[in-house]
Amino acid sequence: MFDRRLIENFDWGFFALILVIGSCGLVILYSAVSAGWQGTGLHYLFKKQMVWMGAGLVVILGILVIDFRNLDKLNLFIYAICVGLLVSIYFFGLSGGGSRRWLSLGFATIQPSELMKISLIISLSSLYAGTVSPEGLNFRNLIKPAVLCMIPVALIVNQPDLGTGLLLLLIAGSITLFVKVEKKVVFTLGGLLVLIVPVVWFTGLKEYQKERIMTFLDPDRDPLGTGYHIIQSKIAIGSGMITGKGFLEGTQNALSFLPEQHTDFILSVLAEEWGLVGCTVLLVLYFMLLFWGLNIAYNCRNMFGSILAFGITSMIFWQIFINIGMVMGLMPVVGVPLPLISYGGSSVITNMVGFGILLNISMRNFSTA
Repeated sequence: MFDRRLIENFDWGFFALILVIGSCGLVILYSAVSAGWQGTGLHYLFKKQMVWMGAGLVVILGILVIDFRNLDKLNLFIYAICVGLLVSIYFFGLSGGGSRRWLSLGFATIQPSELMKISLIISLSSLYAGTVSPEGLNFRNLIKPAVLCMIPVALIVNQPDLGTGLLLLLIAGSITLFVKVEKKVVFTLGGLLVLIVPVVWFTGLKEYQKERIMTFLDPDRDPLGTGYHIIQSKIAIGSGMITGKGFLEGTQNALSFLPEQHTDFILSVLAEEWGLVGCTVLLVLYFMLLFWGLNIAYNCRNMFGSILAFGITSMIFWQIFINIGMVMGLMPVVGVPLPLISYGGSSVITNMVGFGILLNISMRNFSTA
């Protein structure tokens, strides 16, 4: 029997906020792909993004029907499917840009590493919900989570996709600190990280990945090569000044000086056309989104739901943080999209799944324990 309290407890404010940010994303994307375009009608990338946004809303509605607590029971099944998709890339994956990250489903192309974000969050939330303690987790408690995390990270980094692999580690680390670990664990892992960094630099990173990091430290060392993205992005951001040049008036974008303007560097388009004012509005909307997600996690009376809500919120935060730092030249270029703004079907669906779960947790809080 349908419980009418689900409708009464639906978080319309959070849903409206998602729609507002998504609408802003479509406006920015329209400018990113249309400025300087010689075709007729709407740009095909814009039309595809509208379809993905519509599909994302359908996904949200579908997720709301299922009680989020069922994800706790299905966590290993979901994890196994996502890992299987990552493995299948090595046999059936599509190559592009020097990496193999995509699978063709005939009617669409998906990026399994995006879906793995949600899967890992669900698996870690389920595992931690049964082991969390006031004293904090010890090394033995972290063995299984570490294995769950490192399997997909190794598969993704080997594609190669260092950005998504790093993002998974940050999400996993955030969730682990949220449930609390013993102090000696934190200090020991911190010390190991310091020792591992040089090993990873000399043996784990490919040459182009090292070049990206060196370019981040000094973009002018190769202004027409690896430093080109960051330099052009900074020019676009700076030229927007306070109020921007106006909608569709960004010269860096229109003249195709700004690379990846519809994906990784779409924030530069916003900064050039709408200036500091436009960027501030978007950051305020993002802050509200993150605060809302943390509030859902805090108010949830179910341990699995609380950890799950925090994990999804941390996923959104790290994507925003890395992308903004990347386009401003404060972080290396690692190819992390801006949630609900950057073009990309897999990214849109993954984020919409996350938002659907957050809405699911919020509307069922009256019955969780």
